[in-house]
Amino acid sequence: MNHVKNLKEIRAVISRHKRWDSLFLVAGVMALMIAILTFIALFSHMLIDGMPRLSWDFFTSFPSRRPEAAGILSAWVGTTLVMLVTAVAAVPLGVAAGVYLEEYAPTNLLTEIIEINVTNLAGVPSIIYGLLALGLFVYQLGLGQSILAAGLTLALLILPIVIVATREAIRSIPVAIREGAYALGATKWQTVADHILPYSAAGILTGVIIGLARAIGETAPIITIGALTFIAFLPPAPVQAEFPFLSFEWLMAPFTVMPIQMFNWVSRPEEAFQANAAAAGLVLVVMTLLMNGLAIYLRYHLRKKIKW
Repeated sequence: MNHVKNLKEIRAVISRHKRWDSLFLVAGVMALMIAILTFIALFSHMLIDGMPRLSWDFFTSFPSRRPEAAGILSAWVGTTLVMLVTAVAAVPLGVAAGVYLEEYAPTNLLTEIIEINVTNLAGVPSIIYGLLALGLFVYQLGLGQSILAAGLTLALLILPIVIVATREAIRSIPVAIREGAYALGATKWQTVADHILPYSAAGILTGVIIGLARAIGETAPIITIGALTFIAFLPPAPVQAEFPFLSFEWLMAPFTVMPIQMFNWVSRPEEAFQANAAAAGLVLVVMTLLMNGLAIYLRYHLRKKIKW
């Protein structure tokens, strides 16, 4: 009798747990559907309003007080240049910091404090980075309201994301790879450079693209450092026909970016400017999706080359 009673109790517990599993499954699916449907609704509304405005002239025209003649030339060029500075500043520094913390840093109180602060910085509101950049880059270093100041500001913003992603990617590498490299006489740096980084490159790349995708849509820190809301000229070209062929004058040029251009149009009461903002939003979404698509492709390409 006791044996039968125990079996019934076990079956009751299992049945109760299965019901909870089913409830959590339903709740998860509903949450996912709400998020997807919300995105589809917003994107569809933006597509309907902005699609008629997309044309070659829209991409090659400067902003204008006349909505039918306004374009996003200065905005998408500024976004591209700012993101270039952001990537150049944040990626090498973030990856190097992640490698150091995971492979070289000693286990002590100072390292733990640094790790806690890096993790916490990933959740700090972006406006705080804008205020920090305003005091450091704009006033103290004298960079002014330039592309360089904006790129460094966004680099600070995504730096914790890159560091955390790098550490997580390195942690996913099996210990046997390190032990095998050391057994064959490799040094610490040879193990990291020839084994750890190549095997973790896909994960690191994913974190980098996620960080850049966040940076490309940020408005608050860029407005804080003084980005222009209306600009009818382009910065100097980075590539020139004469020697030395490369110019860095564009780094100190004033700028605007896509989110600020959208904000400027949305704040206007005319319906035509609202359509322009929707069209700019479509371009920004497509740029973000292309960045994520590139990350997926490169990750797949890198993983195909790896033989465990």
